[in-house]
Amino acid sequence: MTKPNAPYVAGALDLGEVKARAEARAQAEKAAQGAAGGAMGANGAPQDAGLAPFFEVTDENFETHLVRRSAEVPVIAMVGTSRSDMSEKLKATLKELAEEGSFSFIVGYIDADARPQIAQAFGVKNLPTTIAVAGGQPITNFEGGQPREALEPWVEALVSNIAPQLNGPGPELQAAKAAWEAGERPGAAQAGPQEGLADPRLGVAEEALNAGDFDAAIAAYEEILAAEPGNKEIKQARDTTMLLKRLNPAERAEDPIALADSNPDDVQAQLDAADAEVVAGAPDKAFDRLIEAMKRTAGDDKTVLRERVLELFGLFEAGDPRVLAARTKLASALY
Repeated sequence: MTKPNAPYVAGALDLGEVKARAEARAQAEKAAQGAAGGAMGANGAPQDAGLAPFFEVTDENFETHLVRRSAEVPVIAMVGTSRSDMSEKLKATLKELAEEGSFSFIVGYIDADARPQIAQAFGVKNLPTTIAVAGGQPITNFEGGQPREALEPWVEALVSNIAPQLNGPGPELQAAKAAWEAGERPGAAQAGPQEGLADPRLGVAEEALNAGDFDAAIAAYEEILAAEPGNKEIKQARDTTMLLKRLNPAERAEDPIALADSNPDDVQAQLDAADAEVVAGAPDKAFDRLIEAMKRTAGDDKTVLRERVLELFGLFEAGDPRVLAARTKLASALY
């Protein structure tokens, strides 16, 4: 029996595509919420139903609930499937331990069938796989099932050895812990969504994104834009999805950034690398890359680079300081 104490070996944690896909979905949901008149959070996302010690990981909460919370307490990410009895038993045991642990650690369950892109981000090869995450990085993992008597000391070691090195529960986790211990359970009485008001094409786009069908999602967004050409949220969602389609890692054998750095005169390589940098959360580097490439080119190549950098600007708010700085550089490169 494999013991849950091996160093992490399954692969590097890559948040880029998951984050970009989540942003595209968030834009669709923002538009849907606006059409339905639903309550929205400050960032345009639906209001969080509440924190729990065990939760299901989605594209939307992957970064906030799993990655960011791992800076406060250890997070155990279990990647499983309902098709496996072993996986279901492990899920139930981890849920019990998490609820008994009262936010000294939290467990996020990832349904590999429903969220294959998140499983891929962890480099998972076998199901179930369980990964301990701290400070945004995987630190140890194991494959297969484990009995409770093996899991308990593993979890205790995480809490006693890893938790002291983290920031500790922030205000939200502290409030969630107090509510949990007082008997309040998130999601116990949630109001159902308003039906029949949101544009059904947004649902089509969201389902297509879940399935990785970028063309279908883009087509749904284009249909909305044909009737509402000024809809900024839908345009951003479409353009983010177009970026994901271009960057699809399943069709790439090489790191696009490394390839572009080694081939500075290859325009397509620079375009691909800029997409990768935006997905990785470094749009300023993407803007600079394309603007510098423009200085080395002329004619159609320069036009293609200019159009792409303008497209990438559209993924961000007009007042974003990174966009403002890049627009100044672009003006200098053009004139």
